[in-house]
Amino acid sequence: MINRIEALYDHFRQGSGISTDTRKIEKGNLFFALKGPNFDGNQYADKALQAGAGLAVVDDESRVKDSRFFCVNDVLKALQQLATHHRNQFNIPIIGLTGSNGKTTSKELINAVLSKKYQVLATRGNLNNHIGVPLTLLELKEKTQMAIIEMGANRQGEIMELCQIAGPTHGFITNIGKAHLEGMGGAEGVLKTKTELFQFLLDNGGKVFINTLQPIFNPMRKWFSDAVLFPGEEDFCPVKFMGADPYVKFSVNSEKEIFTSQLIGDYNFDNLAAALCFGKFFKVPMQEGIDAVCRYTPENMRSQLVEKRSNLIILDAYNANPSSMEAALKAFDSMNRKKQKMVILGDMLELGEDTKVEHEKLGEILNSMAIDKICLTGKLIHYALPKVPKALYFPDPFSLRNWLQDSKLENHQILIKGSRGMKLEGFMDFI
Repeated sequence: MINRIEALYDHFRQGSGISTDTRKIEKGNLFFALKGPNFDGNQYADKALQAGAGLAVVDDESRVKDSRFFCVNDVLKALQQLATHHRNQFNIPIIGLTGSNGKTTSKELINAVLSKKYQVLATRGNLNNHIGVPLTLLELKEKTQMAIIEMGANRQGEIMELCQIAGPTHGFITNIGKAHLEGMGGAEGVLKTKTELFQFLLDNGGKVFINTLQPIFNPMRKWFSDAVLFPGEEDFCPVKFMGADPYVKFSVNSEKEIFTSQLIGDYNFDNLAAALCFGKFFKVPMQEGIDAVCRYTPENMRSQLVEKRSNLIILDAYNANPSSMEAALKAFDSMNRKKQKMVILGDMLELGEDTKVEHEKLGEILNSMAIDKICLTGKLIHYALPKVPKALYFPDPFSLRNWLQDSKLENHQILIKGSRGMKLEGFMDFI
């Protein structure tokens, strides 16, 4: 297979990039005929070539008609091995980043800071899985000076597999929370999976960045005598939290000057501090790093602040799990009351046997807060209702849309949060 990968690499160097979607083929692309639960990419190889692809990588010999087809044993493995082979041509820092919450925000902030000095390749969007990581690595160019590779996981062992593909030299775990409990085997499985990044770096002499505000990482500090610590006063990069109402304020080294970011919620302070730590480690001037994090504006439904008429909306509908839901609610509850406070919450998915108890805990959290209106929607979140009797429950999105349309809300502070599958951003049009 090694010889086949080297031969495939020759095609890659002569081509114009990688495609896995015949609708997005560019002339000279290598088309990888990936399989999914409901499709077989081999069936689209001819279409890819007709659309301008220079080579179709398939694993069905019956599809091979001429030299424009390249047959391998397994298309996905070939893509991953090609990515690793390409990555190994570069002697540059490869930053691996994972965690239960805040991965993408941390990645974007670190990218913003490091880009002040370096040519940086960073994971685009949410391409952080067994397909997305190889696709990102294959975008490494001669001019690239470092890369930030986001890694997500739904099961144990997946982060280690992604590490073996990407070969990170530096690593950071944002936090360990209750995400993807169903596939991970509970909270202990989440801890084991996320720390696979640290295990890989330990085995390969890599550099680890540890957030000392996260107690769960304290036992791991003994593994690494040279870990880069932040944000405490005695740490490598002292950054101090100075409040969040709603925007995170912080100081660096001294409280004489306080900076204001465009990030909402105290939970985002950790992401901001990590970016400044990476910047200091890689010798980005501190003031340039501060400017970068202060200019960063969240988007893609991740703690976005949106004003609609007299309403102030925090759109945090990209995803949700028990840890991120609690953090978002506590941050929202602690904000100064400038208008009536209201939350629109949807199901937390992929919790497996913990579904009922975690939604019940959510109800208890909501009941302890001074929130004027609580709107819950989804099939699972009804488990929260006995714990929060003041909540309004809408079993389907249609009924909630009607209620929002009829209510004609004014002068409200509103938090919208739920798992990606709930698509709660759709309610924005009715507020």
